[in-house]
Amino acid sequence: MSRSNHTEAQMIGALKQLEAGRKAEDVAREVGVSKHTIYAWKAKYGGMDVSEAQEAKQLRDENRAEEAGGGSEPGQRDAEGGDRKKRMELVDQRADADWLRLKYAASERGFAG
Repeated sequence: MSRSNHTEAQMIGALKQLEAGRKAEDVAREVGVSKHTIYAWKAKYGGMDVSEAQEAKQLRDENRAEEAGGGSEPGQRDAEGGDRKKRMELVDQRADADWLRLKYAASERGFAG
């Protein structure tokens, strides 16, 4: 995701102008973005104050850091970036397949030799 060249304060300032009755095209031209960007900002920050937007950004950053950090619970990412729970399920499936192959004298492709 690309990083914005505008701060939350600038974005919310543009939205305040929009709420005051100015046209989106005029505000966008003044700020240096497209009118579509103004509407995207409105969807994200509409009705917020600067302090609320900064608090929301801080919470998003904390959640992102928490997701990136390692934990010992199943389903969380490990140091290699893989999902431990999914990897264990694959190991169990492989063990079951090996057991069936040996019991029924089947090849790995599933057909008897």
